[in-house]
Parts: sequence; structure tokens; C-alpha cells
Amino acid sequence: MFDRSKLEALRRKYVGVRETEVAPAEFRQALALTFGEEYRRPMPFAGVSTLLDLPYRPDAAGSPDFGGLDIALVGVPMDLGVTNRAGARLGPRAVRAVERIGPYHHTLGVVPGAECKAADIGDVPMRSRYSLDSCIEDIAAFYGRVRTAGVRPLSVGGDHSITYPILKGLGRDRPVGLVHIDAHCDTMGEIDGSKFHHGGPFRQAVLDGVLDPERTIQIGIRGAAEIFWGFSYDSGMTVLHIEDVDRMGIDAVVEKAREVVGEGPTYISFDVDGLDPVFAPGTGTPEAGGLTPREAQALLRGLKGVDILGGDVVEVAPQYDPTTNTAMIGAQMLFEVFSLMVLTPAHARR
Repeated sequence: MFDRSKLEALRRKYVGVRETEVAPAEFRQALALTFGEEYRRPMPFAGVSTLLDLPYRPDAAGSPDFGGLDIALVGVPMDLGVTNRAGARLGPRAVRAVERIGPYHHTLGVVPGAECKAADIGDVPMRSRYSLDSCIEDIAAFYGRVRTAGVRPLSVGGDHSITYPILKGLGRDRPVGLVHIDAHCDTMGEIDGSKFHHGGPFRQAVLDGVLDPERTIQIGIRGAAEIFWGFSYDSGMTVLHIEDVDRMGIDAVVEKAREVVGEGPTYISFDVDGLDPVFAPGTGTPEAGGLTPREAQALLRGLKGVDILGGDVVEVAPQYDPTTNTAMIGAQMLFEVFSLMVLTPAHARR
């Protein structure tokens, strides 16, 4: 039965007022970020695009303390390490172009942009567009400075070879743990005269003593490259093929991941080819039969409270996806990791 008194009460509460004044309390912080002081929502098609619509602070990287940031979002536009289709160098631009991700994470109940000082600080400066070796050196040096400043990085690649120098910078004082979502283990050795390529970053990180294989779990593995992953098993990494994920279920996979990484500092590396290419075709080495975006989100959300010192989303190659879905999913996964990073003991200590 129609209740006119209820309608009048709703009119009194909602007509002619700002959403920030009447919304449930848990939404108001996010609404304030969305509308700003002038109560005007930015046009998604205007202005400078940044990762997760965060403030743009390219000046921060020039300061020893990175401008006092807690979390720095960084682009790493380098794909000289690809073994199949090139193009992930355009990943940071594509992910920056994605609007309207966040600011409120309804499942985790957090507004990460309001819980920390975070900004998009631009791209890692690299001396050469041609030399993979010098790019690896430049990335490692940059993230070493990030580590010295006590800032936690969240990065967008680029191909997966970028994760090795990132870990080299972050794990120099003690080896870190790893949650790695991917179709491939990426623990291959030297190929075609180079040990630096997107099929082998985690072998190099272990051999450099910056990644603890006993605290590493690789999730979603599948495809024809299985013969290259002997190092994962020999070093003590936990490898969950996509069939294991199906058999165990997401909750059990999350439980296993938490058991493997424990309470120590942990890095999250998300390769978009971990998803089935029906959802993320814009990548260099797609493999059929992968995770759904919803499964990947559930995996990440289950890591709430893990001590996350950084993360990355890699292998977005937008030119292979005219729908832009791959970049959009990449941005969403970036937001998932960003949200986890403000719910971690490392952030509480700061």
C-alpha cells in the first residue's frame, strides 16, 4: 500500500540537499573525495588522466622522501622482455585512461585514497628505449630509492620482466614473499642470450636473494609452457594450476596463499593473462581457460590483512583489445591491491 507520509519524509530528507549531507555515514568519505570542496564531480573525459584518478605528483620522485607519500603509483612503460606479442609498453597509458574505478571498496569497506597519502608519480625514467639490460638497471635503482624513502609502490607495466628489478629494489634488505596470479610461472632461465625477459623474473629474484621461494605462491598456471617451470618446483614455490583452483575452490586457495606467505612482507604481482582471454584479450601471451575477473577479485580480497609492501599489474597490451576491457580490468585489479595496501600492518605501523 502506498505510504504518502513516507514519501513526504523522503522529500524532506533528500530534496535540495547534497549527497554528502544525507548519505549513510560509511559513504560520506568517498563522496567527499568524489565531489571535492566545490561539490562538482570531475568530467571523466577532461583533464589529465592518472592511475585510479589519484593526484598527479611527477615532482615527488625528485625528492628523497618522495613528497612524503605513503603509496606511490608508478608507470613502467617497458616491454623489451616480451617473447610473444609486444605492446605492454602502452599499458600504463591505457590504465590511466580508465576512469571511475573506486574510490569506495564496498566489499572491504575502505576508501583507500582517504586512508593514506597516495599519488600517481608518473613513469620510471629509463635511459634507453632499446636496451633491456639498462632498463632493468634503471628500474631497480628507482625502486631502491622508493624503498629507502619508506614508500610502498604500486606499479603498472610493462611486461613481466619489470617485476624482477622492482623486487631487487624492495627486497634488498630481506627476501620478500609473493602472491603471483598468472597463466605462467615465469621462472624460465636464459633464452636467446638473455636472462632478462618476461618469462623469468622470479627465477632471477630468487637467485639474487630478494624473493623467498618458500613464501611464494603462483596461482592460475596453465598452458603449453609447463616444461619451463622446473625452477618453481625445485626452489620450493607453491604452484596452483588452474585445475587446482577449480578443484579446491577460491576460499581454499585464499587459505593456502595466506598460509604460504605468512606474516612477513609480501608482494602481489598480477599478470592480466592470469585471466581467461575472453575477459582480457589485450595481452602478449594469452592462454585459454583462465580465471574470471570475479574469481581474481575474490582471491585478492581474501588477502586482507596480509603485510603487503607493494604490488603490480602487468602485461596490459591495449592494442589487442578494441573494447578496452583489458585496461579496465587492469585498473580494477590495481584498485583491489591499493585497497589491500591500506589494510595491511605496514600501513598501520606508519
